[in-house]
Order: sequence, then structure tokens, then C-alpha cells
Amino acid sequence: MTPRSDRLRSLRGTRLVRALSAVTAICATVAVAAGCGSSHSDASRASSTAASASTRASTRASAAFPVTLTAANGAVTVKAEPRHIVSLSPTATEDLYAVGAGKQVVAVDAQSDYPANAPVTSLSGLTPNIEAIVRYKPDLVVASEDSGGLVAGLRKLGVPVLIEPTAAKIDDAYQQIDQIGEATGHAAQAARTVASMKSRIAATVKKAGTGHADLTYYWEVSANPYYSATSSTFVGQVASLFGLTNVADKAAKAADGGYPQLAQEYIVSAQPKLILLSDNQAEDGGQSPAKVAARPGWAGIPAVKDHQITGLDDDIASRWGPRLPELAAEIAQAVEKASGK
Repeated sequence: MTPRSDRLRSLRGTRLVRALSAVTAICATVAVAAGCGSSHSDASRASSTAASASTRASTRASAAFPVTLTAANGAVTVKAEPRHIVSLSPTATEDLYAVGAGKQVVAVDAQSDYPANAPVTSLSGLTPNIEAIVRYKPDLVVASEDSGGLVAGLRKLGVPVLIEPTAAKIDDAYQQIDQIGEATGHAAQAARTVASMKSRIAATVKKAGTGHADLTYYWEVSANPYYSATSSTFVGQVASLFGLTNVADKAAKAADGGYPQLAQEYIVSAQPKLILLSDNQAEDGGQSPAKVAARPGWAGIPAVKDHQITGLDDDIASRWGPRLPELAAEIAQAVEKASGK
């Protein structure tokens, strides 16, 4: 999504046993008061009904596999519901947990810091080690790019790989969540996740408004050198939901992929009314409103004079997963503040 790798760029048997035990326990507990009766046959019938329902549910789930999906690396067939998933992308990790496949995830890459209970390892999506990945006996691997012969290497071992690249459009993020849901046996929850995201974002945009063309902004990806994100990028499209005007657009060139390097003089002369920082973390440069205000020559920028500098959550701003509504909310707060709402 930005030029910084992925940062810049689930058990039926146990559930069945618990369900049968719960039915028997409930029947015994309410026998006298609710007329369930002490008859063993009634409890047996209840257990049999629960077992049949579970069997039908299991059959329906099994019927969803094998499934063939069209990912960035072409047609990918997942023969059975995966039980050992390895994620080599922080965004994919968030997607997997959001659709309900968290219990199936056995390992995630070193940069997957959300959710907190994800099984973080030293695996890398940028320089994948096939031998290290295979140690986790994966039956599905999800990554954001095909680096180091990842797809070919795992294909030889019969392991399907889904490449879910940096989203170019907001709809791409939704489609990836849906696809990961299908690949893991959680299509319904994936659909609910996407519906919730769309609803939350729509409510946020409605509240903040969309008529802010007079509100110019500078999105900082990094400082020294200064890289920005134009309206054509994923994050730029999110900001565009509010009708903002991006000062980097006029400096865009086809070769920069939507992330032009801007001269400090250009930024100052553009006079942005709002500055959005996605380089707050130490590893991203540790920028802050105070540091921006202290930059030589920046004191006259409207965003600096009016204290309209917002530090975004770096991780959320560099990913395109289920926390997208939170990014929209952060931008909305900055917009409302700058517009006096």
C-alpha cells in the first residue's frame, strides 16, 4: 500500500462433543421445572437431533471443498478445509482472524503484530524460507507477494499459496477478505465482515461530510526524503471519500506508482491545510506534530499554524484489511477538526 513492504506496500469434533454434552445437561437440569422429563429416551432423542444437525452442517461445509479461487498468482485450488495456515502478510493475518480462521493459523510472519494472539514467528514474506515454512506443515499459505520463488517452491510440495497483493482500490480489500473466507471455509463470516466494514465507513463519511474540496492535505509516508501518497493510491482513495484535495497529485509521475518524492519547498509552497502522518513509529522515522512544526520553513504552512497535524496509526494506515474503518475514522476526526465541525 505504501513503499514499505506490507507495512508500506477454528474445531468441529470438539464442538460436537460439547454440543451433545450441553443438550444432555440442559435436559437434566430443566426436567422438573420445564417438563423435559427424566426419560432417558428424551435426552437421547435430543442428542440424536443435535448430532444429526452437526452432521448436516459438517456435510455442507465439506461440500464447499475443493474450491478453486482466482488470486494474483492465478487459479489456486484448496482441496480441503485448511487446518494449518501460514500467513506471510500482516494484512492477510488480520483478514484470517477477522473471517474466523484464527484457530487454523499455525504461524505468521515477523511483522504480523495484530491481533495480539497471532502465532508470530521469524518467517518473512519478503525473503521467504521454504524449508522454514514447511516445518509448520501448512495446507495453505497466504502472502502479499511471490518473493523468492515462494509459489513455485511450495507448489512442488503440494501446498497451495494465495497471493493477495497490496490493494489498489477499496473494493480490492473487500474482495480479498471474501476470497480468504472462501479459501478457509468461512465465506459467511467474511461476507459479514465486509458488510460491517462498509456500513461503518459509510456512517463515518456521512457524519464528517464529503464536501471538503477546499481542505487541502499532505499525506506523509516518510520524511527526509519526503514521500507522499497521491489520490490514486489506496490511502488516497480513502481520503477522497471525504472530498479532500491532495497537494501531491500535481507532482505525480507515472514512474512513482502514486508515491512521489516531494521537495520540501514544494510542500511548503502547496500550503496544505491538513497534514496526515503515517510515519509516527520509530521504525518509520518517529515523526510527530511537534517535529513537523519545528521543521525549518514549515511554520507558515496553514496546517502547522492552525495545529491541524494528525498522527495516524502507522500499521492501520499501511494495511488494507478489516481495520480499514478505523483508518477512515482517524481521517474523519482530522477533517472534522480542520473544518470546524
